Amino acid sequence: MKNFTKEVLFSKDAILGRVKGLAEDIRRDYYGKDLLLIGVLNGVFMFFSDLVKYLDMPVKVDFVRLASYGSGAKSSGDVRVLKGIEMSVTGRDVLVVEDIVDTGYTVDVLIKMIKAKNANSIKVCALIDKAERRMVDVPIDYTGFAVEKGFVVGYGLDYDEQFRYFQEIYTLHETGV
Repeated sequence: MKNFTKEVLFSKDAILGRVKGLAEDIRRDYYGKDLLLIGVLNGVFMFFSDLVKYLDMPVKVDFVRLASYGSGAKSSGDVRVLKGIEMSVTGRDVLVVEDIVDTGYTVDVLIKMIKAKNANSIKVCALIDKAERRMVDVPIDYTGFAVEKGFVVGYGLDYDEQFRYFQEIYTLHETGV
């Protein structure tokens, strides 16, 4: 197993404050509409849960599981659908909720899947936007935090299925032996 050091990037209070702000924006834009939130597993589970709580309005939820990373820190670019959309999106307003958007490959595949099912509208909410790593141009309509560099973990985000349990978001640094 590799050794790492970590540095706090966003505190628990900063994260929850930003999630509340995102929820207010989404509630304003979608109040009274038939909103379906689609969370991208696994990393989104903490963010998704808090977002739904703070929305404080009726929504429907579904989850997909898409993979492009495997056990490394770099996307392969090959997105595999491990669990698809189960609820009907036809005629619905859909909000894709992601923990992090970096290369854009996963969000691009998911948007195309939803468009093919004739949703009324599709928007994207990401806790973390790493735009400098973007390989595919994808829209992010609601952004929690913009992060330029570093591999981030915590609050559901992982490195090789580790470090999801942190309440804060950290930048992870690999150390020697």
